[in-house]
Amino acid sequence: VQLQASGGGLVHTGGSLRLSCAASGSISSINVVGWYRHVPGKGRDWLAGITKGGNTKVADSEKGRFTISRDNANYTVYLYMNNLKPEDTAVYYCGADILGQQLREWGQGTLVTVSS
Repeated sequence: VQLQASGGGLVHTGGSLRLSCAASGSISSINVVGWYRHVPGKGRDWLAGITKGGNTKVADSEKGRFTISRDNANYTVYLYMNNLKPEDTAVYYCGADILGQQLREWGQGTLVTVSS
């Protein structure tokens, strides 16, 4: 499975962005796709996930601001981010948990910069 993340960029405080994570390869083996935020010097925080069956979950800290969805036609997982704040500035990664595989597959990351 290969993941291609995109959609990052520069946005003002209060703005919105849609991040995309396009999956290719053995898509049927994907169990869960999640979005994560990585701030340099800190860990990688889980933000939201969507299961093979389409169930979604968003981190409590981001409920009301972030939503996750998937386009099954081209297996792209989207993270919609609203009311962005300067502290949301980070590299955002999508990761896939693969059936029968211990290690998570990662996309390359996309940079989000929120200016004040």
